[in-house]
Amino acid sequence: MYDRDTEFGDYLESRAVVMRRTAYLLCGGDWHRAEDLVQTTLTKIYVAWSRIRRDGSVDAFSRKIMVRSAIDEARRAYRRRESVVDELPETPTRYGGVEEAVDVRRALARLPAGQRAVVVLRYWEDLSITETAAALGKSEGTVKSQAAKGLAALRRMLTSEEPAEAGEK
Repeated sequence: MYDRDTEFGDYLESRAVVMRRTAYLLCGGDWHRAEDLVQTTLTKIYVAWSRIRRDGSVDAFSRKIMVRSAIDEARRAYRRRESVVDELPETPTRYGGVEEAVDVRRALARLPAGQRAVVVLRYWEDLSITETAAALGKSEGTVKSQAAKGLAALRRMLTSEEPAEAGEK
């Protein structure tokens, strides 16, 4: 017998940790936003549960919803005039002429939302180009170019003396 709540609970129990980690990366290392993103994703999955469980595409659907929700939230946040933070941002400190190493998560957080989504899905979730394109609703060429641009920006941020700005070409 079909019990929606039990099946959904079992799915949630098996995927919650992975979803939280992916959301954390998509949100640029902010656990609070990641928790909100997971809740938004789970709500949308629950609403569509009877349809997506029959298709057997729950993981693909959840990734797509999570990425799209993260990008939508990033767009809304970009329009805000100011944002509240608990702490002031750290400034680079030089010790003996060598700049302190930039954390990968911080660099990832500085990527534009689209590039960050591609990098997280391709290299964290280990999806193929085709799977990433399907999850994002983009062409494979766009996924390839966004991955290349995202990796190049990360490389610059992690190896240069002056960190690259988000979205720098």
